[in-house]
Amino acid sequence: MLEARGHAVWSYTRRNDDLESIGAVTRARLTMWNQATYRELRTLLRQVRPDVMHVHNTLPLVSPAAYYAARAEGVAVVQTLHNYRLICPSATLYRDGRPCEDCVGKAMPWPGVVHACYRDSWAASAGVAALLAVHRAAGTWKRAIDAYIALTEGMREILVAGGLPADRVCVKPNFVNHDPGVGERRGGYMLFVGRLTEVKGVQTLLDAWRLLDSPIPLKVVGDGSLRSAVTAAARSQQNIEWLGQQERDRVQQLMRDAYALIFPSVWYEPFSLVVLEALAAGVPVIGSNLGSVASVVQHEQTGLHFAAGEPQSLADAAMHAWRMPEAMALMARRAREEYAAKYTPETNYQMLIDIYAKAVAHSRRGV
Repeated sequence: MLEARGHAVWSYTRRNDDLESIGAVTRARLTMWNQATYRELRTLLRQVRPDVMHVHNTLPLVSPAAYYAARAEGVAVVQTLHNYRLICPSATLYRDGRPCEDCVGKAMPWPGVVHACYRDSWAASAGVAALLAVHRAAGTWKRAIDAYIALTEGMREILVAGGLPADRVCVKPNFVNHDPGVGERRGGYMLFVGRLTEVKGVQTLLDAWRLLDSPIPLKVVGDGSLRSAVTAAARSQQNIEWLGQQERDRVQQLMRDAYALIFPSVWYEPFSLVVLEALAAGVPVIGSNLGSVASVVQHEQTGLHFAAGEPQSLADAAMHAWRMPEAMALMARRAREEYAAKYTPETNYQMLIDIYAKAVAHSRRGV
């Protein structure tokens, strides 16, 4: 998006494949501070002299050293928060089948260590917890980053409660870079697209479809650890079809033809591109009343909400939607209008440039 509008963009990436050749002790040290990253970034920043360094992820190999490299070269830093990593060792605020905020606001996120929240490992969780505690104590999150980007207002509130500076946490949603076009919703089915995992609410979806008063066709796109549960449901219920992984064009066509998108996530989903693509295609969303979908999807305006993790609530919402096609058609038009008003590249670009300007001004003040 930036390059298309005349901006010069350089990328610096590290890949987790590099971890295979690194021992646990060295990995923990590099996660805390990677001197190679610091040197490489300082060299790159000195060569290209950017206005802003926009960071997306530093764990594990980039490390917070990246922020200090930019600070040393007088470059403003913007950090997009795609998850809750800075306040939660697992980054998901989810544990034991439910949302969890036990570490929010704690100087040392010890509950995440006790419960081995990162990679189901006490040692790995202790490493991440130490990273968070050390850099909180060092003032990294408050002194080395000029602006944060949270994806929704709800996400911003949680992050500020976790200790990030309220005056620097801005809200900018994701956007759809390539308009998929409005569909006609003539497929006669509801659609799920996503990873087949616990946090995506796949089990809630399957349980709900067993509770329907009458069968509603459901197409499931995706793969993951709950594949066997989905395939078993597809074998036992003729109204469920598992399509596995699909190419992007095929997914968009399925989306345009869908009666509604089902989004049953059971964690504080930061922001789903699947939901945005549904809005762009003019498809109402039946989503859990949790995380980003609760704020992005307006109940009875662009879709319906149901109680997260409760199959009967989802079954009731699906049946209600199935039995009111005229109301759903109106929601479909409003969904497209919502996309056009808030989630296009044009709108997002201006929001991003405003955040960059704020970051540059903060950096120049040196506070």
